[in-house]
Amino acid sequence: MHFADYKTILSPQNGMNVYRGCTHGCIYCDSRSTCYQMDHDFEDIRIKRDADKILDIQLKKRRKKSMISTGAMTDPYLHLEMKYEVTRKCLEVIEKNGFGVTLLTKSDRVLRDLDLLKTINKKTKAVVQMTLTIYDDELSQIVEPHVSTTKERISALHILKKEGIPTVVWLGPFLPYINDDEENLIAILDECIKARIKGIICFGFGMTLRDGNRQYYYEKLDRYFPGLKEKYQRNYGNSYNIGSPNRTKLANILKQTCIKNGILLNKETFEYLGKFDNAVTATQMTLF
Repeated sequence: MHFADYKTILSPQNGMNVYRGCTHGCIYCDSRSTCYQMDHDFEDIRIKRDADKILDIQLKKRRKKSMISTGAMTDPYLHLEMKYEVTRKCLEVIEKNGFGVTLLTKSDRVLRDLDLLKTINKKTKAVVQMTLTIYDDELSQIVEPHVSTTKERISALHILKKEGIPTVVWLGPFLPYINDDEENLIAILDECIKARIKGIICFGFGMTLRDGNRQYYYEKLDRYFPGLKEKYQRNYGNSYNIGSPNRTKLANILKQTCIKNGILLNKETFEYLGKFDNAVTATQMTLF
């Protein structure tokens, strides 16, 4: 890992990534793509120096309170977060300034900050988004070798719900001929129902491949799924969008499950995530 100086932390859309690079080792990771112009080794994590102080300055300049999101490019709960606590320090700044937050992660280490999330949620809104890809932990640890197991992530969803923190699940990616089967989808959806999640986000049933992550993915296919790379090359060539042959059936299962169980899906989920709720103001209005 190494530190680097930055002038800003927040994007114009209030997105935040305090780390750059990743050590999860997910074989499908789009963030490896060359289009992101990473100027250091992907596993050599860049930590944005004084991220919390820069964030504090930026939030104080915001005219309107809003939701702050993190985790779009790099998981905010990488292993080194437990030592450097950059994400936690930024949560403290968000809480102090009265903003809301939504976190996207593949780690149950998010539970370390449950105290802060609860405090934020009482004032405004805190939402934890958890990625679930493969129900079977043995297969998951091949495809996503250094993340919390699926069972650990599901357990975290239950704990968060019990503590009053709303949750959303990012479903996927669905890698053709690996986890794009009905059994895997239904098993994950059953757990989502049990955990009483608020919504699901699924960008379709398949994956993306472009320069950078395609080469890495194919290397892993050769190692763990011999012969599958050639099948991809025959069926997809150098396409960016790699659709599952089962996508229509899987999409119908997802849609019907969400309707039946009152789970928000895609556009509705994004709208929920982006809506800023000021609990203090709402309470005051109710009193009058």
